[in-house]
Formats: sequence, C-alpha cells, structure tokens
Amino acid sequence: MDQETDADPGTDQPIEAEPELALEKVDTWLDGFFAMLPNIGVALVVLAVFVAIGLGVAWSLRTSFGRRDREDLGTVLASMAKWALWIAGAVLAMTIVTPSLRPGDLIAGLGLGSVAIGFAFKDILQNMLAGLLILIRQPFRVHDQIVAGDYEGTVEHIETRATLLKTYDGRRVVIPNSDVYTSAVTVNTAWDIRRSEYDFGIDYAADTARAMRVALDAVNRVDGVRDDPEPEALSLDLGDFRKTVRLRWWTASTQRARLHVYSDVMLAVERAFAEHDIGIPFPIRTLHLPAGSEERDGHRLAAR
Repeated sequence: MDQETDADPGTDQPIEAEPELALEKVDTWLDGFFAMLPNIGVALVVLAVFVAIGLGVAWSLRTSFGRRDREDLGTVLASMAKWALWIAGAVLAMTIVTPSLRPGDLIAGLGLGSVAIGFAFKDILQNMLAGLLILIRQPFRVHDQIVAGDYEGTVEHIETRATLLKTYDGRRVVIPNSDVYTSAVTVNTAWDIRRSEYDFGIDYAADTARAMRVALDAVNRVDGVRDDPEPEALSLDLGDFRKTVRLRWWTASTQRARLHVYSDVMLAVERAFAEHDIGIPFPIRTLHLPAGSEERDGHRLAAR
C-alpha cells in the first residue's frame, strides 16, 4: 500500500535571493532622500541663522555686562542665551526636515523627559541657579576677599557651577555655588577699611593710663594706620599677673595691607614700651609645697 508523505513544514526551505526587491528598496530610499534635499537645505540654512544669532547675542551680552564690570554675569547669561537659541534652531530645523514632526509633540516629549533630566542633574541645576542668583544679587564680587566655610581667599571667578577662590598661599579652591549661597559668607573687603586689635599685657607696677598713651602714640606713627576712625586704647582686664590694654586701629581691608600694618604695630608698641620702661610680664605661677617636703627632697637627693 502506497503511503503518501506530506512535506514536513519544519524542514528547511530554500531561500531565494531577490535582488530586484533590494534594488527597489534602495531606489525608494534614494528617491525619498532626493525629495527631501530642499527641506534639508532650508533646515541647514535656518540652523546656521540661529547659530549666528546665538553667537551674536552672546557677544552682545558679554560686551554689555563687561562695560558694567559684570563680566561673570555676562558670561553666564551669554551661555544660557546662546544654547537656548541653538536648541530652538535645532527643533525648528527638525520640523522642516520632517514635516510630520510637530513642535508641540516634540516640546511635550521634552517636557516628560525634563522630569528625568531634572532628577539626574539636580545638583548641577541647583548650582547653576545659585550661581545666577549670586551674580545678580552680588553679595560679593570678583576680587573680593571672603571666608566661605573653612576656606578664605580672593574670589577669582563666579561660574555656573562653582565659585573659584585663590587662597592667600596661592592655591585654588572650587566651592559649589549651592554651598556658598546657602551658608554664611564673611566678606572681608565689603568696605574699604577694617579694624584690627591686640591685647597687650603690662606689669602691675606700670601706670595703665600712661601705657595707653604710649601705645596710642606708637600706633599713630605707623604707616597704613587710618586717622579716621582714630585708634583707641582700652583698659580691659586685671588678670592674675598682668593688666591688659586693648589697642584698636583701622587699616585697608585687604589681607596683605592688614597683616603688614599689624606687624608694624606690634614692633612699634614693643619698642615704645621698652623705651618708657613699661614691662610686659611673663606668666607667674606660685607653687605651695607641703610642710616637710624640702627635707624629704633633700634625703632623696642624698640617696642618689
């Protein structure tokens, strides 16, 4: 009995090459590309125009704020405006190349993506906003000398991400703008002058009023000490082994000027006290020995 066997559907079937179909696909793509060439050309022109406008606006902002001595603010605003125009030009160019792509749909997509971008770049955006607020409100400026947290130095630049300090020993500190904006900052050069002070100890045998006059006369002869406000001397404390005279004086607010004048004042007052026999005492400690301790110490020494 003859048995007819059907072809097994699982067996491999020969694949026939169809070069005509491949050529037809390539031809369709080329036709579409050549059809889109005018749109691509217009899109490139539009993008180039927006790039040029962005560069021009950035240059104008930097120049304008530079004339007002606000270079860092001009740089930040120029960068933001430039990128905003470039992104707008890119979106418009995409809609020209692909007419089916509507700007509203693209903006909606960017809006949904901006949530994820915001979480991913939260610290960067926070520092950028803090830097912009610092530049606009100007609690301090470039070249001011400030104390921010554990760091002290001269402000070099205020950028979108961080504030750059140059310490007095020649190092650079990069502080995130959010830390600077949300923390206490001491601006040493907010005003032109700054007060310094030092407590001088004098012997109890010295006349306090006379010592105050001698110290004031000495500090008034030091170059760099301001006449207005005038230096002053105060009788501050009666300690265990000395009386304290506090001397106050005003100098330029920069660190270099203050330190140099401070050193000169120390030398001038020390020299004046020596010339007028006003002693600067050393700490005195009185030791009370129990009875018989000297005899016991003598026996210990003899045993040695």
